[in-house]
Amino acid sequence: MSSATEYSITAEPRNVTGKGASRRLRNAGKVPGIMYGAGKEPTQVAFNHLELLVKLANEKFFTKVLNVVVGGSEEHAVIKDLQRHPYKPIIMHMDLMRVSATEKLRMHIPLHFINADVAPGVKAGGQVNHNIVEIEVQCLPKDLPEFIAVDLVNLELNKVMHFSDLAMPAGVEIVELSHGKKHDQPVVSIHMPRAEEVEKPVAVAAEAAPAAGAAAPAADADKKTDKK
Repeated sequence: MSSATEYSITAEPRNVTGKGASRRLRNAGKVPGIMYGAGKEPTQVAFNHLELLVKLANEKFFTKVLNVVVGGSEEHAVIKDLQRHPYKPIIMHMDLMRVSATEKLRMHIPLHFINADVAPGVKAGGQVNHNIVEIEVQCLPKDLPEFIAVDLVNLELNKVMHFSDLAMPAGVEIVELSHGKKHDQPVVSIHMPRAEEVEKPVAVAAEAAPAAGAAAPAADADKKTDKK
């Protein structure tokens, strides 16, 4: 697993839990977290907030099997959940799941769209429409990809690429496809951009308003004539 565990992070064990304890950790520049899975008891941990922010800036950190050093011992885990503050650059909590070299895991992996500029559909004036930007895959930890490349080099105008059209790395499966053909969702397509709609109904209504107003005085004039 050496090639898949080049990213590491240090954590410290924590024994006190609860909202008050978590608040004190955050005030001290730490991030409360938990590590579970692989048939072991969950471990409450804390991370250095600044170190975690720096590492999370790298997209690969989310899709790598991490070396987690806790109290001098090392375990392999992946990020399963990350809670951020609604508007401040603060990590509130992080969940890690331990992995086993012999057990498959499920992870959401980002899609990287390539060769869009040379796609036949784009050259014909079409616009690329992304339906999905990440997919859930299943594989052994050693086969976990950083991303899935979606090559648009042959995608023509009004054509769609589905899950089944993606070139997947060896040993990596798309979870949705395991549920049957009905789950073969569209990933990306190329269509002509929609023409700007001219607001003709509004213009017609605007023209009709003065006409109606002009008719009213005429009717009043008739009434005055009748009175005479």
